[in-house]
Amino acid sequence: MKASVLFGTLVAATGLGAGLSAAATLDEVKARDTLNCGVSTGLAGFAVRDTNENWSGFDVALCRAVAAAVLGDPSKVRYVPTTEQTRFPLLEKAEIDLLARNSAWTFAHDAGAGVDFAGVSYYDGQGFLVRKDLGVSSAKELEGMRICVQSGASTGVILADYFKINNMTYSRVAVDGADSEKPYLANACDVFTAGVSSLAAMRASFADPENHIILPEVISKEPLGPAVRQGDDEWGDIVRWTLNALIAAEEYGITSANLEEMSKGTQNPEINRLLGAEGDLGAMLRLDRGWAKRAIAAGGNYGEIFAATIGETTPIGLARGLNAQWTQGGLLYAPPFR
Repeated sequence: MKASVLFGTLVAATGLGAGLSAAATLDEVKARDTLNCGVSTGLAGFAVRDTNENWSGFDVALCRAVAAAVLGDPSKVRYVPTTEQTRFPLLEKAEIDLLARNSAWTFAHDAGAGVDFAGVSYYDGQGFLVRKDLGVSSAKELEGMRICVQSGASTGVILADYFKINNMTYSRVAVDGADSEKPYLANACDVFTAGVSSLAAMRASFADPENHIILPEVISKEPLGPAVRQGDDEWGDIVRWTLNALIAAEEYGITSANLEEMSKGTQNPEINRLLGAEGDLGAMLRLDRGWAKRAIAAGGNYGEIFAATIGETTPIGLARGLNAQWTQGGLLYAPPFR
């Protein structure tokens, strides 16, 4: 056998073996009858647990939707708290099946961390949190100030770039873990920088949230979304289309209140395909016809989840903004179910 043919055969065999190994996630989750879902260690509105170890929040809702789609029960989730440093290694080592944590889809994360992003669940951007009594109203007034930055996050790079571009200086104060706000509250820094959604969640947990403001500048694009291990396209498709099902449900007017009625059939073929009343899209994912209906039933459509966990009537108080449907001036857009 020629060397080139032998080499090609070996590469093909190696690739096939790797693909078969990586593609086991769906089977492993079904055999385990539990979804291992990585979340934050605790971020108000996104992932928090009560004294009875019950988790809730925007990111938690996606974990529940995937569990409902795959296992038929949104409660079949084991939540694994992850930090900026542990989130991707835990996913790579298969200690979690899905990372549903405030993680930005960036070049380095996608190409260098051994993970694939399955979509965008929240369009965010980096901002600045300050005390009102600091007397500033713009990030351009932060010259020479002490700024708290989470270790291991890309926020440090973005911060350095912003200050360099604007010919400003600052002192960096590195913070870690779930209690990263403590140095800020203890006046060890003047400013905290992170994604605006994280800053809003952090402020909501303060005893005096009214005394802290988020400055108007958003200095980066931070598309947050769920991540899976590289090499398992099937599992990535399941997570991606579960998220898309929640987004599409809002666009099509499918809610937790009318889900049962609409699943019987409508005049819209796209809705019928989504809810399993027509065709069998689930078969392409090795799931049944009702997978998307169960995902939506777990917590409602995207808009219902947003409103209940981080929306304007919650302590987090986030407006839809870029996270509004594309038909409402936002960026939220699900590919067609056909």
